[in-house]
Amino acid sequence: MQFSGLDSEEARSFAASWLPAWTGNRPEHLVSFYGDDAFYSDPAIPTGVRGREALLAYFTKLLAANPAWVWTHTGSIPINDGFLNKWHASIPAGGGSVEVDGVCTCQIRDGLIYSNEVFFDRTELVQAIMASR
Repeated sequence: MQFSGLDSEEARSFAASWLPAWTGNRPEHLVSFYGDDAFYSDPAIPTGVRGREALLAYFTKLLAANPAWVWTHTGSIPINDGFLNKWHASIPAGGGSVEVDGVCTCQIRDGLIYSNEVFFDRTELVQAIMASR
């Protein structure tokens, strides 16, 4: 059995180009990191979306609502075809900023993400958004 996960340096290098694409409301740039048949899920869409077209539609809405958030790679663990990305996000919400730590699986084929599943507790973020309404 051959393990093809990314080591910490490979994961850090990939994250250094991919994570900044989450900032600045450039959904076309972000989706360029994903394969045509990619699967993506996060706590807002736990059943996920599949395919670049569906990803672009979701990312367009998501990034428009969060153009100034910043995602930072804090570590990784190799997994099959990729890495478990440990991250920190600074998300403007409710007149302040919510600091969130989480993880996501990032599986890569031919240089593009084919599966990306995001996990974090969004309680504080939802509370900040609701308090600002």
